[in-house]
Amino acid sequence: MSSLEGIGPEELKSLAANVRRLSDLLTKDRESLPAAYLKDPGLRMAYVRYFLPANMKKVHLALTDLSLHPEWVLAKERLRVLDLGSGPGTALLGVLAFFAQRSERPSLECVAVDRVMENLRVAEELFTAYRANKGLVATIKTVRADVEGAERLAEGPFDLIIFSNVLNELYAFDENRIERRISVVQRVIDGLLAATGSCIIIEPALRDTSRELLQVRDGLLAKGLAIYTPCLRGDNCPALVNPRDWCHEEVPWNPPALIKEIDKLTGLRKDSFKFSYVVLRKDDRSFKDLFGHNAFRVVSEPLVTKGKIEFYICGTLGRKLVTRLDKDRTESNRFFEELSRGAVVDFRGLVDEGARFKVVPATEVVVHKHAP
Repeated sequence: MSSLEGIGPEELKSLAANVRRLSDLLTKDRESLPAAYLKDPGLRMAYVRYFLPANMKKVHLALTDLSLHPEWVLAKERLRVLDLGSGPGTALLGVLAFFAQRSERPSLECVAVDRVMENLRVAEELFTAYRANKGLVATIKTVRADVEGAERLAEGPFDLIIFSNVLNELYAFDENRIERRISVVQRVIDGLLAATGSCIIIEPALRDTSRELLQVRDGLLAKGLAIYTPCLRGDNCPALVNPRDWCHEEVPWNPPALIKEIDKLTGLRKDSFKFSYVVLRKDDRSFKDLFGHNAFRVVSEPLVTKGKIEFYICGTLGRKLVTRLDKDRTESNRFFEELSRGAVVDFRGLVDEGARFKVVPATEVVVHKHAP
């Protein structure tokens, strides 16, 4: 095998072995995951070379949702961004990449908080290099601290506060972990988030981690915070009713050559990235402001069986299956089969059958926002 991105065959094998090891720790072996696992040089390199390129893009969906609001909640000359449990600066690199693609580029003042000094050194190096490469006006300050005490060390207010793949690691085996995580997030929001700011929480798309995020979401909602996105409903999450359900996103991705080679060696697959997320605000601005109160978000892949197509959709009217029989396909509902997870859609003339919704020949399917 020839060298790839400056990596020779033996180094590639070693990197792949550490990627496999880290993947197992983050999924099936979570009970063995050390508290500061990125102190391990092999795991840290595996994260930076394999996991970071996809993970940094996960914040883009939340930022895109925020950028679409008619009151231009991100349209400021200066944005202050706090990344809690930053690791090697993954989410901050995602913020830089997002604004590098836009014509309006605010000045970015970023703060990275992490308990591992090695992570903060890497974060500063990667941030500085990316900023120079993209010609962005941005600064970074690093703070060595645990997430739980960050509100006492960082100086607010911040326009964006990000918890990326960190909340699930707090109090992981504590029977009161949901209540304790709610308390951490609430303290940070109360003490550090600007009145018009947004708090972005991103978690792995595993059933347990996703459901625990939904529990945190509901707890914060009960304490007076508002859900901006992805939800189009402002009350408790209906996915928690059935213990088999959870809610996540999946975004297609064409990974770089190095990641494709690692996938061949490990049996992993990174042709898309999956995650769960929620954006919280102190005010009442919401994604519903764009689409109205009758819109739904598609929260499943298409479920295709003989003679029909179904999706799970979620909105103010609840979370239900919506079905269209093939024989009922018409010009007005033809976009139904083009829906996919994450799309925002409106149905005019939808029939509510109680257990499910039904698209009939007269139903009009209006797609407000396609899947990412």
